Amino acid sequence: MNNFNTNNYMIIKKAISTEMTQFIYEYICLRRKIATYMFEKKLIPPFSKQFGHWQDPQVPNTYTVYGDTVMEILLLKLKPIMEKKVEQELIEMYSYCRIYKKDDVLDRHKDRMSCEISTTLNLGGDPWPIYLSPDENVGIAETNGGVKGITTSSNAKGLKVDLEPGDMLVYRGCILEHWRESFQGNNCAQVFLHYNIKNKNSEKIKYDKREFIGVPYT
Repeated sequence: MNNFNTNNYMIIKKAISTEMTQFIYEYICLRRKIATYMFEKKLIPPFSKQFGHWQDPQVPNTYTVYGDTVMEILLLKLKPIMEKKVEQELIEMYSYCRIYKKDDVLDRHKDRMSCEISTTLNLGGDPWPIYLSPDENVGIAETNGGVKGITTSSNAKGLKVDLEPGDMLVYRGCILEHWRESFQGNNCAQVFLHYNIKNKNSEKIKYDKREFIGVPYT
């Protein structure tokens, strides 16, 4: 399971320390609490994403943050490890964090073009396995309709991957179909860190077409 270039995925145990994992988990939980307060008190517009939001159509009504400053620093700090493991020079694209809730489902999908080399890093909460299909021919990326980047679902039996807090699954997000089945816990925080292989094409969309890391997506 450790040969990325053969399998298109690998697991890195304890990618970040227990202390750092706990710090980031408590941070993102507090950020969600602040966002809830700000929205309930109408201190920010209802469709603002400045403090995170619950409007992601992929997992509706679940707290989500794109490009959070702490997560973006993590994106940068883990880049050398990622490059060593995948044996490629990479360009950082963006981070995306969610705190999943009971009964959430992550439908089968493949990722968009800014997610060639991706990782899901378990930050804490209740355990929730991710599944992926090792067969890159499974799943067809949609180009019209639906949520951008979601695939036409297959019925392939997936490989179950359990991650402890601080562990991360590295995978080719545009190639391997991946998903999570119905979550029966209460909270599960995951951050997704996305990179592309460095070349002329990826240079054109570096930082997910933002000016620099940490800037909100527009």
